[in-house]
Amino acid sequence: MIRPLLLSISLALSFPAGATVSESHGYAQFGTLKYPASFTHFDWVNPQAPKGGTLRAMAFGTFDTLNPYTFKGSSPVTTPNFQQYGVSELNETLMVGTGQYDPSGDEPTSSYGLIARSVEYSEDRSWVVFNLRPQARFHDGKPITSADVAFSYRTLLKQGHPLYRTNLQEVQRVDILGPLRIRFVFKRAGNPLLILRLGEMPVLPKHYWEKRDFKATTFEPPLGSGPYRISEVQPGRRLVFERVKNYWGKDLPVNRGKYNFNRVEFEFYRDATVAFEAFKAGEFDIYIEHQAKNWANGYNFPAVRRGQVIKAQIPHRIPTQTQGLFMNSRRAPFDNPDLRQALGLMLDFEWANRALFSSAYQRSTSYYPNSEFAATGLPVGKEWLLLKPFRDQLPAKLFTEPYQVSRTEGSGIGRQTLREALGLFAKAGYRLDGQRLVDAKGRQLRLEILLVNPNLERIFGPYVENLASIGIAAGLRTVDRAQYKQRLDQFDFDMILMTLGQTLSPGLEQWQYFHSSQASIKGSKNYAGINDPVVDHLLDTLLGAQSRDDQVAAARALDRVLLWHNYMIPNWYLDNHRLAYRNRFAFVATPPYTLGLNSWWLKKTPEKAP
Repeated sequence: MIRPLLLSISLALSFPAGATVSESHGYAQFGTLKYPASFTHFDWVNPQAPKGGTLRAMAFGTFDTLNPYTFKGSSPVTTPNFQQYGVSELNETLMVGTGQYDPSGDEPTSSYGLIARSVEYSEDRSWVVFNLRPQARFHDGKPITSADVAFSYRTLLKQGHPLYRTNLQEVQRVDILGPLRIRFVFKRAGNPLLILRLGEMPVLPKHYWEKRDFKATTFEPPLGSGPYRISEVQPGRRLVFERVKNYWGKDLPVNRGKYNFNRVEFEFYRDATVAFEAFKAGEFDIYIEHQAKNWANGYNFPAVRRGQVIKAQIPHRIPTQTQGLFMNSRRAPFDNPDLRQALGLMLDFEWANRALFSSAYQRSTSYYPNSEFAATGLPVGKEWLLLKPFRDQLPAKLFTEPYQVSRTEGSGIGRQTLREALGLFAKAGYRLDGQRLVDAKGRQLRLEILLVNPNLERIFGPYVENLASIGIAAGLRTVDRAQYKQRLDQFDFDMILMTLGQTLSPGLEQWQYFHSSQASIKGSKNYAGINDPVVDHLLDTLLGAQSRDDQVAAARALDRVLLWHNYMIPNWYLDNHRLAYRNRFAFVATPPYTLGLNSWWLKKTPEKAP
């Protein structure tokens, strides 16, 4: 599967003679690949799936550009749930398995060649070479070459979304070694994750984009190379993809059994209630549900009772996003960890889950829910060794007690919890004065929860009432998206509801979320203003992990430190897909790490496949 090779003549020009590299059809950040070089398809697809028919899908929100790679505008792939369909305006990547283009179904940190035929890398992971497939083509028939890869790297680094600058910043230089061979040299050795990030890079057609303004919004479908091309655009409302005849990669092992529909049609809805009624009326084929109340009560309609619509709840092992009420520790009194902990005790999840969510959710007790990176119990083994040097800088209970969130019977905050919260407020300098919680100068504790979605007022209103019951003047403030973004960028808030995306392999996004260098950068994702040398050290350890065990230990140590400092009041999560679909689709299985809609097919194909 992976074999040692002598360096090619081109490599020998820059690296010591006789050095050894590995070449493979894929790349595993840690361990070995599941599928050998001889594999013909993934286990969770049907390689004989019939081609044909149309999938009618619903997208939520709107779009004002078809360029998904810049900060300007909102493209379809950035709208909720769009990526789960596996068909988008994204360009093909060098490799698939990690990243958003075509995530793996059954491996957490492995990728396999798509545009790249193979990948070569040094033992110390200080450079990587991608060998491109000679048959790879853009939709206009022009071959995909190393010049396109180099152009993509430089364009995304200089003009692309900040995410690409983060992912690609560790590259020192790019060398074109031939028409189908390109090398990336890294700023430092021992960087196994960077190879995955480069493999995830979309390959843009140089001849198309060098004549256009890359940063401009556009409704002209950009030139791609994948199994579908955009054939119809109604700005902000409708998008149609048609399967490409003679698609160059249709027989590749990574594609076999996928992309089975001739057409995929998306209608965009701005209102969830309107969209659900359209689904019930048969306007589209799949509805991915995100409202617990609707999931519990909304599916008793005739098509479900007749078996024409299937309601499915499918477990998965996808790390769910971090969701919680983040407190701005840049400003008083939220710079006090005792006060932050006390505020967390006043959230009655059990009541909300029963009364508002039909008991659908689980309480989050980690920044990495539904994953092996979540800290549990007491620190042991490698995790303990990572934390031990900082014992004097960490809460003593971190080493002696498991982290726990407050729990209730679902009928209100108990007296013991109230006493504990008031004790913590007292440590933070606040006392009850009649019906008010005040500081030493008699000023009442006030806070504002900034929201952008008015539907959340129903959910967090009870939390505000709980705070009012102990004398805190708390309020909810819902603003429009423009004002919300401006206030977030300026860190002008007390508390916000925020979600942070998580992956199967934590990477540089963790640095963006939690590193001290991001705490004062306007527009950063370090919303809580975390400025902690222990956190910084653990982030460096996480990003430099050389094995899966080391990565898990570092993530758990980081998780534990963040939790015990109470920067966030953890919310809740779901560990399954909730969807309903017309009973005319078939699929082999739902793999643990993706919904896998791009492997579904029609039981009957009314249209002839191209």
